[in-house]
Amino acid sequence: MPERPAAPALPAGVEPAADAAELAGLAWFEVDADRRIVRWSDAAATLTGFPAADAIGAACITAVRCHRCLQGCRLFEVGQVDGKVSLFRKDGVEVAVRKRGRAHRDRDGRVIGAVEVLQPLDPPPAPGSGRGDLDAMAQALGRLWISADPELRVVDLSPGLAQAAGLPAEALRGHPLAELLGGELWAEGSPFRAAILRGERREGHLAGLLTADGRRLAVSLSAGRGPDGRVHVMMRPQDDATSHDRGYLEFEGLVLRSPAMLRIVRLIELLGDSEATALITGESGTGKELVARALHSRSPRASGPFVAVNCGALPGELLESELFGHVRGAFTGAFRDRPGRFELAQGGTLFLDEVGDLPLPLQVKLLRVLEDHSYQRVGESRTRAADVRVVAATNVNLRQAVAERRFREDLYYRLCVLPIEIPPLRQRREDLDPLIRHLLTRIGRQRGRAVQLSPHAARVLLAWDWPGNVRELENALEYAVAVCEGQTIHVGDLPAEIRRLAEEEAPAPVAAPSTPTAEQAGEARRIRLALEAAHYRRDEAAQALGRSRTTLWRKMKQHGLA
Repeated sequence: MPERPAAPALPAGVEPAADAAELAGLAWFEVDADRRIVRWSDAAATLTGFPAADAIGAACITAVRCHRCLQGCRLFEVGQVDGKVSLFRKDGVEVAVRKRGRAHRDRDGRVIGAVEVLQPLDPPPAPGSGRGDLDAMAQALGRLWISADPELRVVDLSPGLAQAAGLPAEALRGHPLAELLGGELWAEGSPFRAAILRGERREGHLAGLLTADGRRLAVSLSAGRGPDGRVHVMMRPQDDATSHDRGYLEFEGLVLRSPAMLRIVRLIELLGDSEATALITGESGTGKELVARALHSRSPRASGPFVAVNCGALPGELLESELFGHVRGAFTGAFRDRPGRFELAQGGTLFLDEVGDLPLPLQVKLLRVLEDHSYQRVGESRTRAADVRVVAATNVNLRQAVAERRFREDLYYRLCVLPIEIPPLRQRREDLDPLIRHLLTRIGRQRGRAVQLSPHAARVLLAWDWPGNVRELENALEYAVAVCEGQTIHVGDLPAEIRRLAEEEAPAPVAAPSTPTAEQAGEARRIRLALEAAHYRRDEAAQALGRSRTTLWRKMKQHGLA
């Protein structure tokens, strides 16, 4: 019978165990000599948001993201760590933990791996404490918070909020939310207020916090009603002071309002002192280059160049020269020395778009640059230093490409140190309205025209699924502005494919009113229940019913539910 491997050495403060499985109640993980995760506890998955399927095999910094890790982990050098750090979960939420780790060595004293334990600090209060929901939401969603009574008057608040408003806390207690945060969200009869009082949760809305001098401080606001009947509001100040007036946030060229994109913005801000390699994934047209530029502009390399190259636009032999440069005579047509993109990006950021299209030979050379920070021009033996941060992007499923041996596994893990996934536009429909308004204003200004959407055209645009994402939306608006004869864009001015949606949704003529059948009544009830369960988010309701969003919308109108 083969000998059972010994349990890994445990961090100080953890009792020795015959098997690491006895640590199942703690958030722990084990890495190998290359700092790749080989074991990952259920509690670690819960704490970080990364399931074992994503964590195992990945570099530990991919799933355990903290500033100390980004600056360089010393566990392998010193053999033991014990201290407080801040982790950033998969969703961008910051969590304070005590991190304890111990390296284990072979008989010759070489480090062959390590085990680390993550213990959350300041655990949420016990149920019934009256502050459990508030504290959990405050930790997860913002730096400032307010607790209000059922009449929506302030009963408690964070010290930071009083400081931001420039008013003493006592002066704010008893203040109506409609005055403190604006009536657009909190006034009597507003849909937002009604939803909160019904017990629903709303995230990522922009509001203005009233300050002592009468100004409005732009904040990103999330709210919900707890079991104690109180309404808890989380806020985070926004850099752009005009965000409240526009109703959306502009961040380094991104236009957004959805919680998903706000989390990406927060992650970019939190990782502002990092120069680690990043991998941005998402469908074509979602704005991966804008996110890459935001990473660059918020990084220590912001004063350096941002150089972009599309890895899928050139054949392999030309792409190698494009990336690394060449010397005179290296190949036919090389009449002079030419610097490559790595050289042009010295001191800054190199953005490799569509990195999933890199040929395998070039993948090997890129891996060397990431490992050794050096490269050679084509046709040259001299080695040059690469002082460059690499940010890559792809719409290809790289995990699947690795499994199919079309993409190197070691390169994938080198690139995916900081993973950022951008959801498609159809999954963040809150961003549609501000994007449409922003793009329409910009396009109109470029063409010297002031144009607006008719209500019907606006409804059609908001109902479209946008398979081409923001790029398709911008093209559709460009087309509409070009063919529109007056100052108002009508449905007839939209691209033909989108116009067909309006024609499909047009109600069929009814000869005479008829009594609904039992089948129709049942269908209406199923749709209503699905909508209520999804809080009237049509994407989720359509998925639950097994229908397309367009069909659901047509059925809603047919049954008087729209």
